[in-house]
Amino acid sequence: MPSATTTDVLTGMYAAEAAYFEAGGPGRASFTTLAPFFAEDVVLYQAEGMPYGGIWRGHAGLERFFVAMAAVWELFEMVEQEFLATGETAVVRTEVRARARATGRELQFPILQTLRVEGGRITEIHPFYWDTKAIAAVCTVER
Repeated sequence: MPSATTTDVLTGMYAAEAAYFEAGGPGRASFTTLAPFFAEDVVLYQAEGMPYGGIWRGHAGLERFFVAMAAVWELFEMVEQEFLATGETAVVRTEVRARARATGRELQFPILQTLRVEGGRITEIHPFYWDTKAIAAVCTVER
């Protein structure tokens, strides 16, 4: 995808991600639909306060991330997206509606992501959450 614009790459990746989850996600769908949108050495930085926080590297790391995320969320729907910047570093605001697998509780929240795109592939992703504590609380079973 070297001749693809950043908007093309992001639009394609989000569509492939939706198709991946529609097909059953980790363990059921193939990551090969998503792989072409990411550089081999892609790095995803998730906030430590998230149930799947940490740094995820490469295609194998992204596959493990999707497994960890699917273990947390029964539903993770991107309700609305806005592309705020689409240069080499893109900024995307996404409104998410999610349901925690462990508790069944739902939450709607925004995510702001910066994504670096080089040579038609995503090389780096930094999601920013407004309230990681609220997200973690929805996922925590009360005792």
